[in-house]
Amino acid sequence: MNALKSRLQKGEFVAAAWAELGHPDIAEIFVRHGWPVVLIDGEHGIGDLETWVAVARAVEAAGGEVILRVPDGSDTTLKKVLDRGFRSIVVPMVNSVEQARCIAASCRYPVRGIGGVGRGYAAPIVRGSDYGTRPDYAVRTANEDVLLLVQCETRESIDALPGICAVDGVDGIFLGPNDLAATLGHMEQMEHATPQAAFAEVERAVIEAGGLLATVCGGGRDWADLRARGFTLVAGVNDVSFLIGAAHDAAAARDAQLANLA
Repeated sequence: MNALKSRLQKGEFVAAAWAELGHPDIAEIFVRHGWPVVLIDGEHGIGDLETWVAVARAVEAAGGEVILRVPDGSDTTLKKVLDRGFRSIVVPMVNSVEQARCIAASCRYPVRGIGGVGRGYAAPIVRGSDYGTRPDYAVRTANEDVLLLVQCETRESIDALPGICAVDGVDGIFLGPNDLAATLGHMEQMEHATPQAAFAEVERAVIEAGGLLATVCGGGRDWADLRARGFTLVAGVNDVSFLIGAAHDAAAARDAQLANLA
C-alpha cells in the first residue's frame, strides 16, 4: 500500500517541501532535516523525468516519501511517470469532469480503466513493479497504490468540483491558490476578498464530497489555519526560497559586520 496515501486517508496532516532545483542531494537534505515528504515540481521546476527519478531515489533512500507534480495530464506523461515508479501524483489545471476521468483512467490498468481504456501494460520490465519482483503488481496493487490529486485553479474547475470529486480514481483536490487568484483577475493578490471566497468555496465542495484537500501555504493562511480548514496535505517551503533567504541573510550579516569597522 502507498503509505502516504494511507496516512492521508486516515486524516493525518502531512507537511511537504517543494523540490524545484531537481537536485538529489538537496532533496536528501530536506528529508534528513525535518521534511520527510518531498513534492517534486515537474510543472515549474528544473529537469525531466529522469531528473525526477534521481531525486525520488535520493528521497526514498533517506527514508522519505515523494510526490510528483507532473507538467501535464496527458496519457503519455502519466504512463511514463507510473512506469518509472511514481505512485503519488498531482496533475495541474484540471477543469472538467471528462478531463478528470481521462486522467484517472490513464493512471490505472484497464481493470479500472474507463471503457476498456487505461494504463498501458509493461509491468514486468518497469521500475514501478521493482522490475518484475512484484508479480502481483499489475493485477492487485498498482491501481490501489496510486494517489491522484488534481489541481483546481480556475472558475470552471470550481464549478465542476462535485463531478470531479466523484470520479473513480480521483482521491482529492489540490487547490492552487496563486493560479486561481490569477484566473479570477487577482494576480499576486491572494488575500483579496474574491480569491479568498473562492478558496472557501473549494474547501466546502471537497469536504462535502469526502475528498482529500491539499494546497500550499500562502494567501494569509499558515500551516495551522490550513489544518483547521480541513487540509491534510500542505506544501510550504521550497529549495529555491531557502537558498534565496539564506543568501540574503548571509549578505546582510556580512554588510552589518563590515559596516561596524568603518
